Amino acid sequence: MRRAGLALVTLVVVVALGAPWLAPNPPDRSFAQSLYAPPTIVHVFDGGPRAPFIYQQRLVSRLERRFEADVSRPVALRWFTGGRLVSVADDEGPLLLLGADALGRDIFARLLYGARASLTLAVVATFAAIAIGALIGGIAGYAGGLIDETLSRLTEFVLVLPTMYVALALRAALPLVLPPGTVFVMLAAIFALLGWPIVARGVRAIVASERERDYVAAGHALGAGPWRMLVRHLLPSTIGYVAVQATLLLPAFILAEATLSYVGLGFPDTVPTWGTMLQDAANVSLIGNAPWMLAPAAAIFIVVLGVNLAVQGRGRAPVQLEL
Repeated sequence: MRRAGLALVTLVVVVALGAPWLAPNPPDRSFAQSLYAPPTIVHVFDGGPRAPFIYQQRLVSRLERRFEADVSRPVALRWFTGGRLVSVADDEGPLLLLGADALGRDIFARLLYGARASLTLAVVATFAAIAIGALIGGIAGYAGGLIDETLSRLTEFVLVLPTMYVALALRAALPLVLPPGTVFVMLAAIFALLGWPIVARGVRAIVASERERDYVAAGHALGAGPWRMLVRHLLPSTIGYVAVQATLLLPAFILAEATLSYVGLGFPDTVPTWGTMLQDAANVSLIGNAPWMLAPAAAIFIVVLGVNLAVQGRGRAPVQLEL
C-alpha cells in the first residue's frame, strides 16, 4: 500500500510539473461557445480503427446547456505541436478533456495548473511550519526551566485554538483584494503560524530526552556550545518525527487553501487553484448537469489518499487533517 500511495503522490507532482506540456489549452483562455461544455470524448473507431480523433461539440441550447457532437466532421488530434502533447486546430476545437467551466475555460488545463499553485503553497507552508516548530521545540527541550515552561505554554495555547476558524479570521482581517503573490505569502505565513505547534511539541520531547545522554555531556566537555549541540547533534535526532509530521501537514494545508479559496478568502479567480475551481463549482445551480466541475475535489482526494497510504504503509497512524 505504501508503494501505491507514493505512486499516487508522485503522479500528481509529475503532472503538475508537466502542466504547460500536458494541457491542451491555456488555463485562462475562454471559449465563448463552450460555457459548461461537457468533456470531449476521444474516439479511435469510425467505421473501423483509426488514429485518435474527436467530434466538434456544437451548442444546441444555451438555456439547457445542451451540446451535440457534429459526427459529420471528425477532427484529428495533433500531437507534439505548439509545445503541447496533444491539441486540435483552433477552428476545429476546442479539446476539453474534462469539460469547461462557467466562462468556457478548460477545466483539465486549470486542474493541472491549479496543482502547481496548491501543492507549492502546501509545500512552502509545511517547510515553514517545520522550521519554526523544530527551532522552538528544540530550544524549549534543550534549555529547560523557565524558557521551556514559557514556550510550552505558548505551544499549548496555539494548539487548542480552532485552527480553521482562526485561519478564516486572520485572512478576513486583511484586505480582500491583493495580488496573487501577496496572497501566496500571506496564506503560507498563516498556515505556518498555525501548524508549527504540532511539530514543536514532539521535537521538544525528543530533545529533552536526548540532552540527558552521554554524548551531550561529552560534547560539552569538549567545548561545544549550546547552539552547536542543538543544531548539529540534537535536532538531527528528530528527523524521523519531523518527516512524519510533514506528511500530516501537507494534505491539511492543501485542504486549508481549498477551504479559504472556496469561501472567497484565498486566491483570486484569475489564478487557477483547486480552491478557486471549487468555488466556481459552488456557483453552478445544477451541479448534476455539470459534474466535471468537481474535478478538483477528486484531485484533492487523490493527494490525501496517496499520503494516507504512504504513511500507513510505514506502520504509522493515518493522516489527521486538523486544518
